[in-house]
Amino acid sequence: MKTNRFLMLLKTRGALTAASIAQELGITNEGARLQLLKFTEEGLVSSYNESQGVGRPKQFFNLTALGNAKFPDTHAELTVKLIEIMRDTLGAEALQTVINVSEASGKTRYLNELEPLSNLEDRIAKLTEIRSREGYMAEYTRDKEGYLLIENHCPICAAAKSCQGFCAAELNIFKHVLGDDVAISRLDHIVSGDRRCAYRIAEISK
Repeated sequence: MKTNRFLMLLKTRGALTAASIAQELGITNEGARLQLLKFTEEGLVSSYNESQGVGRPKQFFNLTALGNAKFPDTHAELTVKLIEIMRDTLGAEALQTVINVSEASGKTRYLNELEPLSNLEDRIAKLTEIRSREGYMAEYTRDKEGYLLIENHCPICAAAKSCQGFCAAELNIFKHVLGDDVAISRLDHIVSGDRRCAYRIAEISK
């Protein structure tokens, strides 16, 4: 099944009202509500009401676990099985060795594209481009605190839940390729139940 544009919008933007979805997609409010009702009946979308000051509570729609499953998790079942076999037969140290090798490879691969760039925002833009190519639906924004790198999807979520060493390795890669003059920390984490992974990036004052 092709990923529906409604589901894609909820994946990348989080919970939205039917009116907001209609405006984003250029359709009528009624058309949006009918499609959302269909997705709700299929178990792809759920809703909740939220008061926002005076007036009736607004109804927000977001993806369920089944809806999120419409976005690919690369070879999830096989990957988790291989992780379990390696951990059980070779031990945790062997699994960590594999993660370390993967991390080193990632650092080299990313640096090949980021190293020619001296400007921090250019490096973040290139990192965002690489992560999007790899299926993370990445984007970044700039604000008064620095930059926010957002990954709306995790194509290795099952593996990351089975072994969070993969998440630690990714953060190490980001720190390495963005440079020693940059502070980076994870604010949101899909594995911990958040809708997305988000990283705060800021230049270190000299």
